Amino acid sequence: MTKPRLGALSGIRVIDLTTILMGPLACRMLADHGADVIQVVPPSAEESVVGDEEGIGGIALDIHRNKRSIKLNLKSDPDRRAMWDLIATADVLVTNMRAAALSRLGFGSEEIRARYPRLIYCLANGYGQDGPYASRAAYDDAIQALSGFAGLFEKISGEPQYAPSVIADKVCSLFIVQAVMAALLHRHSHGDGQTISVPMFETMVAFNMVEHLRGAALIPPKGTPGYSRLLNPERRPYRSANGWIALLPYSASNWHDFFEIIGSPELADDPKYATHSARMQNAEDLYRIVATAAPSKTTEDWITICDQCSIPCNPVLGFDDLMVDPHLEAVQLMSVSDHPIEGPYRSVRDPVEYDSLDTGLRMHAPVPGEHTREVMRELAWGDDDIQALSAFSET
Repeated sequence: MTKPRLGALSGIRVIDLTTILMGPLACRMLADHGADVIQVVPPSAEESVVGDEEGIGGIALDIHRNKRSIKLNLKSDPDRRAMWDLIATADVLVTNMRAAALSRLGFGSEEIRARYPRLIYCLANGYGQDGPYASRAAYDDAIQALSGFAGLFEKISGEPQYAPSVIADKVCSLFIVQAVMAALLHRHSHGDGQTISVPMFETMVAFNMVEHLRGAALIPPKGTPGYSRLLNPERRPYRSANGWIALLPYSASNWHDFFEIIGSPELADDPKYATHSARMQNAEDLYRIVATAAPSKTTEDWITICDQCSIPCNPVLGFDDLMVDPHLEAVQLMSVSDHPIEGPYRSVRDPVEYDSLDTGLRMHAPVPGEHTREVMRELAWGDDDIQALSAFSET
């Protein structure tokens, strides 16, 4: 008989003391890997923890799946005792509350790890605690601005812009997950927990500098920061005969084939385009050639021709297109699930596939506090003690 597939973190308990999106998404990914993630929310929490929809909105349905939820007021003595009892059973605590506020409540990393040295305590804040920005408020837009991400657009369009995505929150959530998993592996090998700091500002600067540090990495510098190919205003989707297309010859053979396709094979021998270095220096001219050629064919024709010679080429899809994309349907990235309160909804699975691990949907996103009684009974609390918690005594 085939054994059921388990998540890599089955048997690991994570306390999710986070809000908005970065922390909840990271904890959801840990939950997808099988961790028992218990979301701790204040008694005042409404059904829609994030987003502008009534009830359990689309974002919450995604970022809180596979979790249980309890309500605790960490300023109330009975609730604080409940939190300590929960911490005693946990392997990981993830929080994006400010460090100073956590310490005032008695739940700072030093206080908790003094009692539970095997615990992994992950503090995900806006800025590193040793820098002058430590106490600043931080949200995605503010971090996009400070990290240089929004400023990248100024080099292309003349004005800084925010990406139409909570890119900083989502990138930092991935760093939280890899940091927690690394700490769990370290504890497995060495036996001790640790405190982890994931600062958004530093994380996004490091993320941006992967390709943009360039010659400024050397001392003395051999150039200024900024990857010129990416900051070229001509690097963009192009109009085809019937829409928009991402058309990107990249390798030497790609460009040779592209010049043949557009009826200008002689360009392959032009010194401006004959080598990788020359093409990089003349990228703006090359992109203009592509932009001029793109309207000569339909998007579908370009894809057919480019697929035959492995030139990267794709249509520019909108959200409506993604909902019916044949590839996404074939790999079942989005399936319809039935929430007990909200009814049918699209659930986006973990895009990574494993042949021996399960990251699938086990529990739908809960109503905030839905599992308070259940979890407290697991902690051996009696009904009278449970009823004294703020979630029940204030109703």
